[in-house]
Amino acid sequence: MEKWISLVAGGKEWYIMRSKWEEVVNKKTTLTSRPYRTMLIGEYTHSIDDKNRISLPAKFRTEMGKKIVVTPGLDQCLFVFTHKEWQKIEEQLNQSSLLQADNRSFNRFMFAGAVEVDVDAIGRILIPDFLRDRACLKNKVVVIGVSSRVEIWNEKTWSEYKKVVEKQADTLAEKLGQVGVL
Repeated sequence: MEKWISLVAGGKEWYIMRSKWEEVVNKKTTLTSRPYRTMLIGEYTHSIDDKNRISLPAKFRTEMGKKIVVTPGLDQCLFVFTHKEWQKIEEQLNQSSLLQADNRSFNRFMFAGAVEVDVDAIGRILIPDFLRDRACLKNKVVVIGVSSRVEIWNEKTWSEYKKVVEKQADTLAEKLGQVGVL
């Protein structure tokens, strides 16, 4: 697996593959300024133990760091964010008007249920009881990467949700194309 090197330039942290860095040092190529972005992708089935711990996939642990934020998600799952991503969410939510009831309600939903958790030495995180109950997490859970966040699902709920979305994929893609996303 390719190793990454961390660089700090212009007040930002940048990552580059070791082989690319060696090309830059040997002047065979130039370094382009593209910031490293967390990319969490994939689907993994894991067990939740009797102490409410879930093992994060190794790739996710590398990307996310030692402290993460777990919060109630949408569609009966939990959202898991890096600190950097959580700060972006927090900033956006804090910019919403307190005068609108929907904004206040969603802020309460996200912030009241959020917890900061440590990733232990073997890559497990502790899911508090209230979040486990909210997402109906049983013995088997599915951990999925959704670009900048991780979601934790009850295995059965994820399977049912995925079947519905797969049937709608063409229609969803068309709608996203109409608004210029795809």
